[in-house]
Amino acid sequence: MSAAEPWGNSGAHRQGGAAHGREPRKQQSGFLAMLREIGIIVVSALILSWLIKTLLVQPFYIPSASMEDTLTEGDRVMASRLTPGPFDLEHGDIVVFVDPGDWLPPYPTPDRGPVGNAAVSFLTTVGLLPQDTGDHLIKRLVGLPGDTVVCCDAEGRVSVNGAPIEETYIKPGSEPSQDPFEVTVPDGMLWVMGDNRQNSQDSRYNRGKPGGGFVPVDNVVGTAFATVWPLDRLDWHSNPSDVFAGVPDAPPAEQ
Repeated sequence: MSAAEPWGNSGAHRQGGAAHGREPRKQQSGFLAMLREIGIIVVSALILSWLIKTLLVQPFYIPSASMEDTLTEGDRVMASRLTPGPFDLEHGDIVVFVDPGDWLPPYPTPDRGPVGNAAVSFLTTVGLLPQDTGDHLIKRLVGLPGDTVVCCDAEGRVSVNGAPIEETYIKPGSEPSQDPFEVTVPDGMLWVMGDNRQNSQDSRYNRGKPGGGFVPVDNVVGTAFATVWPLDRLDWHSNPSDVFAGVPDAPPAEQ
């Protein structure tokens, strides 16, 4: 009995030692599992953000006053990627589009250093930062393919397909257009104008450039539907369908 006791004690000691020896490994294993879970969550969130940006919505930064008072310089807006696509473009939409050709002056990309440039590029790609506005514009869609857009009638209004429109969205104090024009929008093209008509280099003032002032439908990357920053300017931009309610469809193109 006495010989067995030290053996039992020794065994118990070794078991206890073994148990104490395994505890740090358990803690380490638990910590690594937690890091793995965090990594999975972060990667999943980035992939989801990228998918949302690519397929559903994308943030953009407003760099100028051409869309006041609807949008002001410094606003961050969300644009739906579903239009054009599953949903059709409509008169009155606020469209974000790639520069059709020389509408914008050369844009010097800010140099934030190698690390800063890489970080901004990555965060923009996954949709966590607004799209760089160097080659994008945002305007109001006034003329769809086939439409005839004219300004101005006797009361100074824009007309679409012979129907004058009361543009409730233009900046208070602005005229629908200080310069007269008459255009028929070619197939596959759009006619766009800023809400701040006296401070907008829109279709009217790019008629001598590639595309003749029209924007290819294929250049549209989305329609802005909400201002999300700054917080005091949170707003939902619904389509002003009542403005264009009396506009008839464009006549069919001649064959």
